[in-house]
Amino acid sequence: MSERMDIRTIARAANVSIATVSRTMNRVATVNPRMAKRVWQVIDEFGYFPNTQARSLVSGRSRIFGLIVSEITNPFFPELIQGFEDIAVEHGYEILVSSTNYDPKRMSHCIRRMLERKVEGVAVMTFGVGEPLLNQMAKRKVPLVFIDVGPKGPGISLLKVDYHHGIRQGVQHLAVLGHRNIAFISGPARLHSAQSRQVAFSASLKECGITPNPKWIVEGDHTMEGGMTAMKRLLSTKKMPTAIMCSNDMTAIGVLHKLYRAGLRVPDDFSIIGFDNIHIAEVTIPPLTTVEMSRLDLARAAVTALREQVELMDDSPKKGEFSIRANLVVRESTGFPRGTMTRLEGNSLAKGGNTGRGHVQPE
Repeated sequence: MSERMDIRTIARAANVSIATVSRTMNRVATVNPRMAKRVWQVIDEFGYFPNTQARSLVSGRSRIFGLIVSEITNPFFPELIQGFEDIAVEHGYEILVSSTNYDPKRMSHCIRRMLERKVEGVAVMTFGVGEPLLNQMAKRKVPLVFIDVGPKGPGISLLKVDYHHGIRQGVQHLAVLGHRNIAFISGPARLHSAQSRQVAFSASLKECGITPNPKWIVEGDHTMEGGMTAMKRLLSTKKMPTAIMCSNDMTAIGVLHKLYRAGLRVPDDFSIIGFDNIHIAEVTIPPLTTVEMSRLDLARAAVTALREQVELMDDSPKKGEFSIRANLVVRESTGFPRGTMTRLEGNSLAKGGNTGRGHVQPE
Protein backbone atom coordinates (compact mmCIF):
# COMPACT_ATOMS: atom_id res chain seq x y z
CA MET A 1 0.00 0.00 0.00
CA SER A 2 1.28 3.49 -0.86
CA GLU A 3 -0.65 5.40 1.83
CA ARG A 4 0.80 5.96 5.25
CA MET A 5 -0.09 3.09 7.55
CA ASP A 6 -1.83 4.13 10.75
CA ILE A 7 -4.79 3.24 12.95
CA ARG A 8 -7.24 4.95 10.53
CA THR A 9 -6.04 2.71 7.69
CA ILE A 10 -6.66 -0.39 9.82
CA ALA A 11 -10.12 0.87 10.82
CA ARG A 12 -11.17 1.46 7.18
CA ALA A 13 -9.86 -1.94 6.03
CA ALA A 14 -11.57 -3.77 8.89
CA ASN A 15 -14.76 -1.68 8.49
CA VAL A 16 -14.82 -0.74 12.16
CA SER A 17 -14.38 2.48 14.10
CA ILE A 18 -11.02 3.88 15.12
CA ALA A 19 -12.11 3.43 18.74
CA THR A 20 -12.70 -0.29 18.14
CA VAL A 21 -9.20 -0.69 16.66
CA SER A 22 -7.72 1.17 19.61
CA ARG A 23 -9.61 -0.93 22.17
CA THR A 24 -8.67 -4.12 20.32
CA MET A 25 -4.95 -3.29 20.31
CA ASN A 26 -5.17 -2.41 23.99
CA ARG A 27 -6.89 -5.78 24.53
CA VAL A 28 -9.96 -4.32 26.20
CA ALA A 29 -12.15 -7.28 27.16
CA THR A 30 -15.46 -5.64 26.16
CA VAL A 31 -14.65 -5.55 22.42
CA ASN A 32 -16.88 -7.83 20.33
CA PRO A 33 -14.76 -10.97 19.68
CA ARG A 34 -15.71 -11.12 15.99
CA MET A 35 -14.71 -7.48 15.46
CA ALA A 36 -11.47 -8.02 17.39
CA LYS A 37 -10.64 -11.04 15.23
CA ARG A 38 -11.24 -8.98 12.07
CA VAL A 39 -9.01 -6.17 13.33
CA TRP A 40 -6.14 -8.56 14.15
CA GLN A 41 -6.47 -10.22 10.73
CA VAL A 42 -6.09 -6.83 9.01
CA ILE A 43 -3.15 -5.92 11.25
CA ASP A 44 -1.43 -9.19 10.31
CA GLU A 45 -2.27 -8.80 6.62
CA PHE A 46 -0.85 -5.27 6.42
CA GLY A 47 2.10 -6.03 8.72
CA TYR A 48 1.13 -3.06 10.86
CA PHE A 49 3.24 -2.27 13.94
CA PRO A 50 1.42 -0.04 16.43
CA ASN A 51 3.22 2.97 17.90
CA THR A 52 3.37 1.77 21.49
CA GLN A 53 4.54 5.16 22.83
CA ALA A 54 1.59 6.93 21.21
CA ARG A 55 -0.77 4.29 22.56
CA SER A 56 0.65 4.78 26.03
CA LEU A 57 0.09 8.55 25.86
CA VAL A 58 -3.52 8.08 24.77
CA SER A 59 -4.43 5.22 27.10
CA GLY A 60 -2.32 6.28 30.05
CA ARG A 61 -0.95 2.73 30.21
CA SER A 62 2.52 1.51 29.23
CA ARG A 63 1.56 -2.20 29.23
CA ILE A 64 5.11 -2.92 30.40
CA PHE A 65 6.02 -5.19 33.29
CA GLY A 66 9.45 -4.88 34.86
CA LEU A 67 11.52 -7.90 35.83
CA ILE A 68 14.54 -7.54 38.11
CA VAL A 69 16.84 -10.57 38.44
CA SER A 70 20.05 -11.14 40.36
CA GLU A 71 22.29 -12.11 37.44
CA ILE A 72 22.25 -13.50 33.93
CA THR A 73 25.34 -15.74 34.08
CA ASN A 74 23.44 -18.41 36.05
CA PRO A 75 21.21 -20.25 33.52
CA PHE A 76 18.38 -20.25 36.08
CA PHE A 77 17.69 -16.56 35.42
CA PRO A 78 17.64 -16.54 31.58
CA GLU A 79 15.24 -19.49 31.78
CA LEU A 80 13.10 -17.49 34.22
CA ILE A 81 13.22 -14.41 31.95
CA GLN A 82 12.13 -16.48 28.95
CA GLY A 83 9.14 -17.91 30.82
CA PHE A 84 8.15 -14.48 32.18
CA GLU A 85 8.32 -12.88 28.73
CA ASP A 86 6.36 -15.69 27.04
CA ILE A 87 3.52 -15.40 29.56
CA ALA A 88 3.55 -11.57 29.65
CA VAL A 89 3.42 -11.30 25.83
CA GLU A 90 0.59 -13.82 25.77
CA HIS A 91 -1.42 -11.34 27.84
CA GLY A 92 -0.43 -8.27 25.82
CA TYR A 93 2.45 -6.94 27.92
CA GLU A 94 6.05 -6.13 27.04
CA ILE A 95 8.82 -6.61 29.59
CA LEU A 96 11.76 -4.52 30.75
CA VAL A 97 14.57 -6.62 32.27
CA SER A 98 17.35 -5.48 34.61
CA SER A 99 19.96 -7.45 36.55
CA THR A 100 21.49 -6.33 39.85
CA ASN A 101 24.50 -8.65 40.13
CA TYR A 102 23.74 -8.52 43.88
CA ASP A 103 24.86 -4.85 43.97
CA PRO A 104 22.56 -2.46 45.95
CA LYS A 105 23.69 0.49 43.77
CA ARG A 106 22.71 -1.37 40.63
CA MET A 107 19.43 -2.32 42.26
CA SER A 108 18.70 1.37 42.84
CA HIS A 109 19.52 2.09 39.18
CA CYS A 110 17.20 -0.74 38.06
CA ILE A 111 14.35 0.73 40.08
CA ARG A 112 14.92 4.17 38.60
CA ARG A 113 14.82 2.79 35.05
CA MET A 114 11.57 0.98 35.81
CA LEU A 115 9.92 4.11 37.20
CA GLU A 116 11.14 6.29 34.31
CA ARG A 117 9.58 3.88 31.82
CA LYS A 118 6.33 3.95 33.84
CA VAL A 119 6.11 0.18 34.18
CA GLU A 120 2.73 -1.05 35.42
CA GLY A 121 4.23 -3.58 37.82
CA VAL A 122 7.57 -5.11 38.77
CA ALA A 123 8.56 -8.68 39.63
CA VAL A 124 11.63 -8.52 41.88
CA MET A 125 13.06 -12.01 41.38
CA THR A 126 16.40 -11.50 43.11
CA PHE A 127 16.24 -13.77 46.21
CA GLY A 128 17.69 -10.95 48.32
CA VAL A 129 17.30 -7.16 48.31
CA GLY A 130 17.65 -4.44 50.93
CA GLU A 131 14.54 -3.21 52.73
CA PRO A 132 15.10 0.52 51.97
CA LEU A 133 14.97 -0.17 48.24
CA LEU A 134 11.84 -2.28 48.63
CA ASN A 135 10.15 0.53 50.51
CA GLN A 136 11.22 3.01 47.81
CA MET A 137 9.23 1.09 45.23
CA ALA A 138 6.31 0.40 47.55
CA LYS A 139 5.87 4.16 48.16
CA ARG A 140 5.42 4.70 44.41
CA LYS A 141 2.32 2.49 44.50
CA VAL A 142 3.69 0.31 41.70
CA PRO A 143 2.38 -3.27 42.03
CA LEU A 144 5.21 -5.51 43.16
CA VAL A 145 5.96 -9.23 43.33
CA PHE A 146 8.74 -10.67 45.51
CA ILE A 147 10.19 -14.13 46.10
CA ASP A 148 10.23 -15.41 49.70
CA VAL A 149 10.24 -12.09 51.57
CA GLY A 150 9.00 -8.57 50.94
CA PRO A 151 7.29 -5.63 52.65
CA LYS A 152 3.61 -5.97 53.47
CA GLY A 153 1.06 -3.61 52.00
CA PRO A 154 -1.48 -3.06 49.22
CA GLY A 155 -0.34 -3.97 45.74
CA ILE A 156 2.36 -6.34 46.99
CA SER A 157 2.37 -10.09 46.27
CA LEU A 158 4.69 -12.81 47.49
CA LEU A 159 5.88 -16.03 45.87
CA LYS A 160 6.61 -18.46 48.70
CA VAL A 161 8.91 -21.30 47.65
CA ASP A 162 8.46 -24.53 49.61
CA TYR A 163 12.17 -25.38 49.83
CA HIS A 164 11.58 -27.90 52.60
CA HIS A 165 9.44 -30.18 50.44
CA GLY A 166 12.09 -30.71 47.75
CA ILE A 167 15.11 -30.80 50.06
CA ARG A 168 13.33 -33.25 52.34
CA GLN A 169 12.76 -35.51 49.33
CA GLY A 170 16.48 -35.26 48.51
CA VAL A 171 17.62 -36.13 52.02
CA GLN A 172 15.15 -39.02 52.25
CA HIS A 173 16.37 -40.29 48.86
CA LEU A 174 19.96 -40.34 50.16
CA ALA A 175 18.93 -41.92 53.47
CA VAL A 176 17.07 -44.73 51.69
CA LEU A 177 20.21 -45.43 49.68
CA GLY A 178 22.06 -45.82 52.98
CA HIS A 179 23.82 -42.45 53.35
CA ARG A 180 24.28 -41.13 56.87
CA ASN A 181 27.27 -38.83 56.29
CA ILE A 182 25.70 -36.05 54.25
CA ALA A 183 27.24 -32.62 53.64
CA PHE A 184 25.61 -29.40 52.46
CA ILE A 185 27.15 -26.59 50.41
CA SER A 186 25.01 -23.51 50.99
CA GLY A 187 24.63 -20.26 49.09
CA PRO A 188 25.81 -16.89 50.44
CA ALA A 189 24.65 -16.56 54.05
CA ARG A 190 23.30 -13.05 53.37
CA LEU A 191 20.61 -14.43 51.03
CA HIS A 192 17.30 -15.40 52.63
CA SER A 193 16.82 -18.19 50.09
CA ALA A 194 20.21 -19.69 50.97
CA GLN A 195 19.37 -19.57 54.68
CA SER A 196 15.99 -21.21 54.01
CA ARG A 197 17.60 -24.05 52.05
CA GLN A 198 20.17 -24.70 54.77
CA VAL A 199 17.51 -24.71 57.50
CA ALA A 200 15.42 -27.14 55.40
CA PHE A 201 18.46 -29.40 54.98
CA SER A 202 19.23 -29.56 58.72
CA ALA A 203 15.57 -30.14 59.60
CA SER A 204 15.30 -32.91 57.00
CA LEU A 205 18.39 -34.67 58.38
CA LYS A 206 16.90 -34.66 61.86
CA GLU A 207 13.62 -36.06 60.52
CA CYS A 208 15.65 -39.01 59.21
CA GLY A 209 17.38 -39.48 62.56
CA ILE A 210 20.69 -38.04 61.32
CA THR A 211 22.59 -35.46 63.37
CA PRO A 212 23.96 -32.62 61.17
CA ASN A 213 27.77 -32.33 61.28
CA PRO A 214 28.76 -28.62 61.42
CA LYS A 215 32.05 -29.41 59.63
CA TRP A 216 30.06 -30.68 56.65
CA ILE A 217 28.02 -27.50 56.23
CA VAL A 218 30.13 -25.24 54.01
CA GLU A 219 29.20 -21.81 52.70
CA GLY A 220 29.38 -21.38 48.93
CA ASP A 221 28.43 -18.54 46.61
CA HIS A 222 26.11 -20.21 44.07
CA THR A 223 28.83 -20.30 41.38
CA MET A 224 30.79 -23.19 39.84
CA GLU A 225 33.99 -21.75 41.29
CA GLY A 226 32.37 -21.63 44.72
CA GLY A 227 31.36 -25.28 44.36
CA MET A 228 34.93 -26.26 43.47
CA THR A 229 36.34 -24.36 46.47
CA ALA A 230 33.77 -25.82 48.87
CA MET A 231 34.42 -29.37 47.61
CA LYS A 232 38.15 -28.84 48.11
CA ARG A 233 37.43 -28.01 51.77
CA LEU A 234 35.29 -31.12 52.21
CA LEU A 235 38.01 -33.31 50.68
CA SER A 236 40.47 -31.98 53.25
CA THR A 237 38.37 -33.05 56.26
CA LYS A 238 39.62 -36.00 58.29
CA LYS A 239 36.34 -37.86 57.87
CA MET A 240 34.68 -37.20 54.54
CA PRO A 241 30.94 -37.38 53.78
CA THR A 242 29.56 -39.87 51.27
CA ALA A 243 26.92 -37.54 49.83
CA ILE A 244 26.68 -33.79 49.20
CA MET A 245 23.60 -31.64 48.71
CA CYS A 246 24.17 -28.28 47.03
CA SER A 247 22.15 -25.07 47.33
CA ASN A 248 22.00 -24.72 43.54
CA ASP A 249 22.98 -26.56 40.36
CA MET A 250 25.91 -24.27 39.49
CA THR A 251 27.50 -25.23 42.82
CA ALA A 252 26.85 -28.91 42.09
CA ILE A 253 28.47 -28.62 38.65
CA GLY A 254 31.55 -27.11 40.30
CA VAL A 255 31.57 -30.06 42.74
CA LEU A 256 31.39 -32.55 39.84
CA HIS A 257 34.35 -30.81 38.17
CA LYS A 258 36.46 -30.82 41.34
CA LEU A 259 35.78 -34.52 41.96
CA TYR A 260 36.68 -35.34 38.35
CA ARG A 261 39.98 -33.47 38.72
CA ALA A 262 40.65 -35.34 41.95
CA GLY A 263 40.19 -38.69 40.17
CA LEU A 264 37.00 -39.48 42.08
CA ARG A 265 33.80 -40.85 40.58
CA VAL A 266 30.16 -39.88 40.96
CA PRO A 267 28.14 -41.67 42.27
CA ASP A 268 30.64 -44.44 43.14
CA ASP A 269 32.71 -42.28 45.52
CA PHE A 270 30.26 -39.44 46.24
CA SER A 271 26.56 -38.91 45.60
CA ILE A 272 25.65 -35.36 44.55
CA ILE A 273 22.32 -33.50 44.55
CA GLY A 274 21.80 -29.98 43.15
CA PHE A 275 18.96 -27.49 43.36
CA ASP A 276 17.06 -25.62 40.56
CA ASN A 277 17.04 -28.22 37.76
CA ILE A 278 18.49 -25.91 35.11
CA HIS A 279 18.49 -27.49 31.64
CA ILE A 280 22.23 -28.22 31.68
CA ALA A 281 21.69 -30.51 34.70
CA GLU A 282 20.28 -33.10 32.29
CA VAL A 283 23.56 -33.35 30.33
CA THR A 284 26.25 -33.16 33.00
CA ILE A 285 28.33 -36.33 33.42
CA PRO A 286 26.67 -38.05 35.12
CA PRO A 287 23.24 -36.37 34.71
CA LEU A 288 22.53 -34.50 37.93
CA THR A 289 19.96 -35.50 40.54
CA THR A 290 18.48 -32.18 41.62
CA VAL A 291 15.56 -30.44 43.31
CA GLU A 292 13.45 -28.64 40.72
CA MET A 293 12.19 -25.12 41.33
CA SER A 294 10.11 -24.52 38.21
CA ARG A 295 10.96 -21.27 36.44
CA LEU A 296 7.70 -21.55 34.51
CA ASP A 297 5.69 -21.81 37.75
CA LEU A 298 7.53 -18.78 39.15
CA ALA A 299 7.00 -16.78 35.95
CA ARG A 300 3.32 -17.70 35.67
CA ALA A 301 2.66 -16.82 39.31
CA ALA A 302 4.52 -13.50 38.97
CA VAL A 303 2.61 -12.40 35.86
CA THR A 304 -0.69 -13.54 37.38
CA ALA A 305 0.00 -11.57 40.57
CA LEU A 306 0.87 -8.38 38.63
CA ARG A 307 -2.19 -8.70 36.36
CA GLU A 308 -4.41 -9.14 39.42
CA GLN A 309 -3.18 -5.82 40.77
CA VAL A 310 -3.19 -3.93 37.46
CA GLU A 311 -6.34 -5.21 35.76
CA LEU A 312 -8.75 -5.86 38.63
CA MET A 313 -9.82 -2.35 39.49
CA ASP A 314 -12.72 -3.34 41.75
CA ASP A 315 -12.57 -4.13 45.44
CA SER A 316 -12.40 -7.91 45.03
CA PRO A 317 -9.75 -9.50 47.27
CA LYS A 318 -6.36 -10.22 45.71
CA LYS A 319 -4.63 -13.51 46.37
CA GLY A 320 -1.47 -11.84 47.69
CA GLU A 321 0.53 -15.03 48.19
CA PHE A 322 1.39 -17.82 45.77
CA SER A 323 2.98 -21.14 46.75
CA ILE A 324 5.76 -22.63 44.59
CA ARG A 325 6.62 -26.24 45.39
CA ALA A 326 10.07 -27.76 44.87
CA ASN A 327 10.33 -31.43 43.86
CA LEU A 328 13.19 -33.93 43.56
CA VAL A 329 14.25 -35.10 40.09
CA VAL A 330 16.30 -38.33 40.33
CA ARG A 331 19.00 -38.89 37.71
CA GLU A 332 22.37 -40.68 37.88
CA SER A 333 24.52 -38.66 40.30
CA THR A 334 23.19 -40.49 43.37
CA GLY A 335 23.85 -44.09 44.42
CA PHE A 336 24.81 -46.27 47.37
CA PRO A 337 27.55 -45.05 49.77
CA ARG A 338 31.08 -45.94 48.64
CA GLY A 339 32.12 -49.44 49.65
CA THR A 340 28.55 -50.62 50.23
CA MET A 341 28.22 -52.59 47.02
CA THR A 342 31.75 -53.98 47.36
CA ARG A 343 30.75 -55.61 50.63
CA LEU A 344 27.45 -56.80 49.18
CA GLU A 345 29.21 -58.24 46.13
CA GLY A 346 31.75 -60.02 48.34
CA ASN A 347 29.00 -61.62 50.40
CA SER A 348 27.05 -62.54 47.28
CA LEU A 349 30.06 -64.11 45.52
CA ALA A 350 30.91 -66.10 48.64
CA LYS A 351 27.43 -67.59 48.37
CA GLY A 352 27.76 -68.15 44.63
CA GLY A 353 25.53 -65.21 43.75
CA ASN A 354 25.90 -62.31 41.31
CA THR A 355 25.09 -58.57 41.53
CA GLY A 356 24.94 -55.70 39.11
CA ARG A 357 26.31 -52.15 39.22
CA GLY A 358 26.51 -50.27 42.46
CA HIS A 359 24.28 -47.26 41.86
CA VAL A 360 20.57 -46.70 41.65
CA GLN A 361 18.97 -46.04 38.29
CA PRO A 362 15.86 -43.89 38.52
CA GLU A 363 12.69 -45.72 37.64
